[in-house]
Amino acid sequence: MRGVPRPTPPPPGLLVVDKPGGMTSHDVVARVRRILGTRKVGHAGTLDPMATGVLVLGVERATKLLGHLALDRKTYLATIVLGAATTTDDAEGEPLSEAGPEAVGEITQPAVRAGIAALTGDIQQVPSAVSAVKVDGRRAYARVRAGERVDLPPRPVTVYRFDLLALRRTDTRAELDVVVECSSGTYVRALARDLGAALGVGGHLGALCRTTVGPFTLAAARTLDQLEQRPELSYDLDAAVAAAFPRRDVDQATAKAVRHGRPIPPAGRSGVYGVFDPDGHALALAADAGDVARSVVVLAPASQGDRK
Repeated sequence: MRGVPRPTPPPPGLLVVDKPGGMTSHDVVARVRRILGTRKVGHAGTLDPMATGVLVLGVERATKLLGHLALDRKTYLATIVLGAATTTDDAEGEPLSEAGPEAVGEITQPAVRAGIAALTGDIQQVPSAVSAVKVDGRRAYARVRAGERVDLPPRPVTVYRFDLLALRRTDTRAELDVVVECSSGTYVRALARDLGAALGVGGHLGALCRTTVGPFTLAAARTLDQLEQRPELSYDLDAAVAAAFPRRDVDQATAKAVRHGRPIPPAGRSGVYGVFDPDGHALALAADAGDVARSVVVLAPASQGDRK
């Protein structure tokens, strides 16, 4: 309608959301878009619907950061259920097998710890058949839901930490509370499946909460209800780049070159880093390329700062 002002878009930055169970990562993005009044919201490090915990969202220009965030190390609190295997390796699947009460009763804590130790370190892991791994261009879970049989090859992952916190028993099950710190691409569901198989009773994932992903923690996360009440970013663009990337400060002349996307002298370091102007504003993500550094993503347009 003519004469009706457009809503002011939110500033660019990152949101760390404590995702509730029962929502997909895309559901969370859709709700945040409504809360903030912008379509420019994306997520990094997808969480399954049953999982809760840290989900990182980019807003406005900060969506450019999402593909470059170092989210290759993650920590989870999980409950593993021993005594039954399921089609999805988690509590949402159909039962595949169930061990009797006698077999579950014979599970000892030393045997559990030995099984956990065998799944710690650099291992070869077969992803769950309902994972997001692509098979001939289609997600494995889509093929399974279409009635296809999917056999995925093992792939290398690293489990840095797999600690048993508690063991509880019921008449037919044993439940383990564990902490798992692992590389990106590790499936905690598959760890539950493989631990149950090693103990001869079957196993699946009962609950999962991601507590850290890269530098972002659950302590800094906000629920969607909290965001509804106070729609603010967790990190503005400058703070987001500073939190997630090594920092390089440059002078005004170099800052102008970065804004225009021109190469600058190298920093003498490996990997992607954030470039900041003398006022502390994030200009770009850059990486050394031989005798120059080139922008991977320009965050500040050329019009900003050229008048200085």
